[in-house]
Amino acid sequence: MEMIRRLVAAPSMSSVSADFDTGNRAVIELLADWLSTLGFAVEVMDLPAWPDKANLIATLGEGDGGLVLAGHTDTVPYDEGRWSYDPFRITEANQRLYGLGVCDMKAFLALAIEAVRDLHAADLHAPLTILATADEESSMDGAKELVKMGRPKARYAVIGEPTGLRPIRMHKGILMEAIRLYGRSGHSSDPALGVNALEGMHDVIQELLDWRREMQQQNRQPLFKVPVPTLNLGHIHGGDNPNRICADCELHIDLRPLPGMDLPELRQQLRQRLERRLHDQDLRLEIEPLFEGIPAFETDASAEIVRVAERLSGQQSGTVAFGTEAPYLQRMHMQTIVMGPGDIDQAHQPDEYLSLDRIRPTIALLRRLIDHFCRRH
Repeated sequence: MEMIRRLVAAPSMSSVSADFDTGNRAVIELLADWLSTLGFAVEVMDLPAWPDKANLIATLGEGDGGLVLAGHTDTVPYDEGRWSYDPFRITEANQRLYGLGVCDMKAFLALAIEAVRDLHAADLHAPLTILATADEESSMDGAKELVKMGRPKARYAVIGEPTGLRPIRMHKGILMEAIRLYGRSGHSSDPALGVNALEGMHDVIQELLDWRREMQQQNRQPLFKVPVPTLNLGHIHGGDNPNRICADCELHIDLRPLPGMDLPELRQQLRQRLERRLHDQDLRLEIEPLFEGIPAFETDASAEIVRVAERLSGQQSGTVAFGTEAPYLQRMHMQTIVMGPGDIDQAHQPDEYLSLDRIRPTIALLRRLIDHFCRRH
């Protein structure tokens, strides 16, 4: 409880807006101190572009294979004035712990440390690693740096995102793009005086809806609540006055692909389709990623990490709609699942909480996973 209290008290918001971004060094230093005391070999990995941000890799034991317990240290910003409690102070009420990041997902890191408190390197036949990352909530820069460095090296990984302790073996990807059309303004009394970007965007939207229909006909995974890829038209703006021909128009879209759908290929399809649709119009097309995107993720149902997690948790593996760092760990050849004590319904909102009745089961489950994958028998 003291670890959870101190982790929540250390601001570590990450945001694409510099006004809200605070870095995560204070959280990394706490984790490094606690894990060093327990005999872990601790490495703080700086993020080159961000002097106030870092990852942490803490390892107990040596050898090949082993298990990673992973979590991100950053939180989203909070709604000032909309919390019933101080977001940076743990409040216990209603059989819950309230605080920013307690569900998503600082408490998991404290519970992982509690689960390994009595372990010694001599107890292990394979190494145990606790991994803490930066910027999962904004850019995934922490996870990308791990992939770049090829570390940590392990065979299995559990990411403690909020899943109600249900093992998750699949999630959709995320792609967000800005589509801009540039025409020519002119007096609205004569359409020949300009090129209307807003009318061109009408054609773009129709092409996107056609593409969405085709993707949903060709791609389906019934294990997801929404079993098809989704494409949302989320934001549009164009023009400045009703009596002027609209010279510029911008549309933002959100695409959630299923596992097996490749992000670069989808971006290429998007550009090709829109260029073809607009080829006979005097409009300039510009497409810009709003962020790099998160790949979809899938671990095979027969993988050992999935089968063991299902047996130990007593729950069948499932899917979620939100993105995680799982595809990045998977790139480093780890069998990966997502499984943590919170519930996604409580994340990213005022009065975020973790139910107290999740604490002991999480510690017990993590200990059983460590016993299976790392401990000598």
